[in-house]
Amino acid sequence: MTRLAIAGATGLVGRKMLETIDKRAIPFDELVLFSSARSAGEQIEFQGQSYTVRDLTDEAASEAFDYVLMSAGGSTSEHFSPIFEQAGAIVIDNSSQWRMTEGIDLIVPEVNDPVLDRKIIANPNCSTIQSVVPLKIMQEAFGLNRVAYTTYQAVSGSGVKGRQDLAEGANGKAPEAYPHPIYNNVLPHIDIFLEDGYTKEEQKMIDETRKILKDDALKVTATCVRVPVQDSHSVHMSVTVNKDTTVEAIQQLFENDTRVVLVDNPQNNEYPLAIHSTGKDEIFVGRIRRDDSLDNTFHVWCTSDNLLKGAALNAVQILEQVMDLKGAK
Repeated sequence: MTRLAIAGATGLVGRKMLETIDKRAIPFDELVLFSSARSAGEQIEFQGQSYTVRDLTDEAASEAFDYVLMSAGGSTSEHFSPIFEQAGAIVIDNSSQWRMTEGIDLIVPEVNDPVLDRKIIANPNCSTIQSVVPLKIMQEAFGLNRVAYTTYQAVSGSGVKGRQDLAEGANGKAPEAYPHPIYNNVLPHIDIFLEDGYTKEEQKMIDETRKILKDDALKVTATCVRVPVQDSHSVHMSVTVNKDTTVEAIQQLFENDTRVVLVDNPQNNEYPLAIHSTGKDEIFVGRIRRDDSLDNTFHVWCTSDNLLKGAALNAVQILEQVMDLKGAK
């Protein structure tokens, strides 16, 4: 009997997790939905049944679950994930709490597999997820020397309040999620600033890229920007590879790899767009061109739905991975 729980089930990502579980026909015998005390008691309709959302407490987390999808924030995960783990569950956490913890797997299923030294698995940052898949393809073929990111991140990455700031900013309402208006604006600021001038979001991408690609020596830098787009992140990557190659070879590499979708016909104005990524599972790449100012360096543009592949879908794919691993034993 498979007992599955979702913590944070009433949030944007929690609801996307439910949609993805349904779409991918994830098998379970019992489903339990948790939230904060504020949302406990809410009814959620899923697969023809009505589920009452339960308050997440220590006692509840100590019940016997096989798998827990956690999308309830870092402090909640810090407290409850070890309790679920101690009670025997494999926890897949969507927050940043465990990503760089030694012994915790940081997983993008198209790139790496869990070792499960601990029964907590971390879901990477949304922009990192969509970026490391094309980077892994390039790493396998040419080796990587350096990656420079610039992200253009949608407001849904900040949850419901981010969406509200964008929508209500058109009417002049002061922002709640951001320090400045996001409507008709661009903010070079995601998460808190660190002492070196980078933001925490930028440092996450740097650290997570090295960990997922298993290359501590990889040179990585990032600038993360919030843009007035509701859904889907766009990422520009300047990638320096170790072997000589061409634009055509990289295009062919992506064209032949099922892990990404190549959209690269600029003469006909065809390139990845956030509006086309929204609601889709795929990672789209394009606008591939050589950087003539640096040796063996190429530009790659990448878009993906941050609530799907950048969060809920990746978590459910990890769930499929561990279910397969458990079934194979």
